[in-house]
Amino acid sequence: MAPIDVGDTLPDGTLAYFDDQNELQQVSVHSLAAGKKVVLFGVPGAFTPTCSLKHVPGFIEKADELKSKGVDEILCLSVNDPFVMKAWAKTYPENKAVKFLADGSANYTHALGLELDLSEKGLGTRSRRFALLVDDLKVKAANVESGGEFTVSSADDIIKAL
Repeated sequence: MAPIDVGDTLPDGTLAYFDDQNELQQVSVHSLAAGKKVVLFGVPGAFTPTCSLKHVPGFIEKADELKSKGVDEILCLSVNDPFVMKAWAKTYPENKAVKFLADGSANYTHALGLELDLSEKGLGTRSRRFALLVDDLKVKAANVESGGEFTVSSADDIIKAL
């Protein structure tokens, strides 16, 4: 499948997260994004260096600026289980805006066409690093990284697209 691109409709799918009451929830992507402007960014793995030290912190630090430009939701997607995503989210106590969503079986990542096979490194199927700007389910910007790069999917890159 070709990777999702500008002009495409964001596919629906079910992801998992822990809510504020520490309850495991299943949520449809469309319920989070329909009628809203959202940033959906994907990372290859929780607790990995670039993801933990650059990608996620950038969206946390720029959350107020993104919100001031009309972004309703900032969603972080990773092919990890919800328990790992919950533990990872706790490492950012200052975070008030980024929701950590688990795509444990990579089903949604496959629907986006953004899977990355890291089996040779013992990591199985993961997500490519990306950031999508979506307005009422329509993709307005699709910043997808090549290989292990981090050059086009930062919070600053999404702010430029707004």
